Amino acid sequence: MADNPKFYNLEEVEDLARKVLPKAVHDYFATGADTNTTLHDNRQAYQRLRIVPRVMVNVSNIDLTYELLGRKLSMPVVVAPMSAMLMAHKEGEPATARAAVAANTCMIVSTMATTSLEGVAAASQGSPLVIFQLYVQRDRDFTASLIRRAEKAGYGAIMVTVDSPRVGNREADERNKYGIRDDLAYENLRELAPRVQPHDRISAAGTVNIFNTNMDDTLTWDFVQWVRTVTKMPVFVKGVLSPKDARSAVDAGVDGLVLSNHGGRQLDHSPAPLDMIASVRRAIGYRVPLLMDGGIRRGTDVLKALALGADAVLLGRPVMFGLALDGQKGVERVLELLRRELELAMVLAGCSSLSDISKDLLMQYPASML
Repeated sequence: MADNPKFYNLEEVEDLARKVLPKAVHDYFATGADTNTTLHDNRQAYQRLRIVPRVMVNVSNIDLTYELLGRKLSMPVVVAPMSAMLMAHKEGEPATARAAVAANTCMIVSTMATTSLEGVAAASQGSPLVIFQLYVQRDRDFTASLIRRAEKAGYGAIMVTVDSPRVGNREADERNKYGIRDDLAYENLRELAPRVQPHDRISAAGTVNIFNTNMDDTLTWDFVQWVRTVTKMPVFVKGVLSPKDARSAVDAGVDGLVLSNHGGRQLDHSPAPLDMIASVRRAIGYRVPLLMDGGIRRGTDVLKALALGADAVLLGRPVMFGLALDGQKGVERVLELLRRELELAMVLAGCSSLSDISKDLLMQYPASML
């Protein structure tokens, strides 16, 4: 890109990306399901909380480091799994992986990537941790092959998405006739090609058909034990919101949870993950790491999530839009801006380390004031 658009926070980056992405591609990344109510509520949830700072605290040295699965990350922010990054930028998933390495944090790689999981792993050399996000196929042999490929490639964990037995109603994709380009494919699903209609690789309806034809909608918590027979890697589940489900997941033996409503792209009118952190934490205690995603745009957002009981957050759309704007450098800037903002928020709130962040920092803002 000849000109490098400057952005100074993560709220600006989408507006700039909108100017360089085709409308159908932008809308695929940006929009949610049905009325977009959940999509918007993911952001509004942060506005309902205010931070009550502590003063007269020594904040001359701030430690943002976070340990996940025994790996030390530079901050409690990891890159969320997202599909089709080559639609945003010619360097796609490898550029994002290199940016995560530069930020010394973790990238979670999507099953629906347009670069093979091995290709992303190769670009992740030097990363403290790379996780493979798994959409479970009805064909368990194929699913097992994906898991084994990830383990062989050096991934440190599997993250099973559990909120997508079918694809949510994403009207913008139908309206825009969104589809990945003819020269691209969901590389990790190439072996499924004989079972998929030719148009499925490139059309919005085809993406729906890939899910509704091949994704396993019979999953129960017994699946966790099946995964244990395939790999020794830790197993996370992503897409839990109910405290009861969280408890069931931990009882089934998962190694970590991600509270998520899929960025508002699945069940519209489901709650914002931020609003569920406290109740899920009460349900599971501190038995496993608890991560969350949805609506993160500011360092204060991360601070609020941690204060409610999350251990770390996943960052999605701003990464994709940073990639669209300037490839690896754009993603690096997104991650660095959020790291700086989190550090400053901790200083001003009187927290010198992540362990100092607690729920007594927060107050509920009166609804009448919003």
